[in-house]
Amino acid sequence: MKQLIRLFASVFIAAFALMYVTSYLNSSQGYSGGNTLTIYNWGDYIDPELIAAFEEETGIKVIYQTFDSNEAMMTKIEQGGTTFDISVPSEYAISKMKEDNLLLPIDHSKLPNLTHIDERFMNLSFDPNNEYSIPYFWGTVGIVYNAELLDGKAPTSWNDLWDPALKNQILLVDGAREVIGFGLNSLHYSLNDTDEAHLQEAKSKLAALTPNIKAIVGDEIKMLLANEEAAVGVVWSGDASEIMGENEKLDYVVPEEGSNLWFDNMVIPKTARNIEGAYAFMNFMLDPEHAAQNAEYVGYSTPNKDALALLPEDISGDERFYPSPELTEKLEVYDNLGKKMLAHYNELFLEFKMHRK
Repeated sequence: MKQLIRLFASVFIAAFALMYVTSYLNSSQGYSGGNTLTIYNWGDYIDPELIAAFEEETGIKVIYQTFDSNEAMMTKIEQGGTTFDISVPSEYAISKMKEDNLLLPIDHSKLPNLTHIDERFMNLSFDPNNEYSIPYFWGTVGIVYNAELLDGKAPTSWNDLWDPALKNQILLVDGAREVIGFGLNSLHYSLNDTDEAHLQEAKSKLAALTPNIKAIVGDEIKMLLANEEAAVGVVWSGDASEIMGENEKLDYVVPEEGSNLWFDNMVIPKTARNIEGAYAFMNFMLDPEHAAQNAEYVGYSTPNKDALALLPEDISGDERFYPSPELTEKLEVYDNLGKKMLAHYNELFLEFKMHRK
């Protein structure tokens, strides 16, 4: 009988130890809540010192994982497996994630620092009343250019990209919405246009641009432009700020026909385990001092009006990256086009890329 009791005790202890080790490993992998917070964000999109400060202030360990596209992020969250407590999708992705029931509603009462956000960045079309998302960064899509390589001729219009003098001198970001979008804008159509005749017209016009395109690239576009490997690049404003910081010869402009006004917001995925930790982190990042530090490090525009007052004048007063409300009202937010139309945009973009080869 004693042997049976000892055997039972040994099995119980071994099972308990295995359960503890599994729980610890899962926590470290972002599969469990507890004292761990798993954040899923774009690469190089937060000041690492802020993560360390949050961990020290709260005692919560942060697991930080990155994605390179909204589509990749949405797929991973939808598939499950790894549990993310916070993610930072863009506006059209937020709209789609809401439709697909992938997000938890936000309790604003748990975010006292939300009062620091500028009202013009709240209650937007992709998330009325900010029911599911909280502003993180915002910006535009435009043209970075090296005036010296252009003989002093600065672009002001999307149509300037078709200048034969720019043969093999343009770099494009690898994004369907961005490229098809400026193709549509160059024809004075909406970058959310779904009219097939307009889309085919934009596709044909983009095909005529191919002699001027040196490459369609990802994050390396920043290094290539800073190193003067090309005279012109179509980029997001935050990347433009970083590139210009590396090379003072470069400048940035939002074309006169209009462009994209984008927003990246913090959300809590439906499968989150550490919901209270997620609120603590969001409120921490909404603190004006933290938001200002993050904006200065990342280079993107903060929606935090009280953080703006803490930034150096050469940042907060730069209308290339903090454009006036008059300009932002002329720009368009990407709509959620629906799965079928988004797939069509991706197909047109792929055909455009293949046409170059």
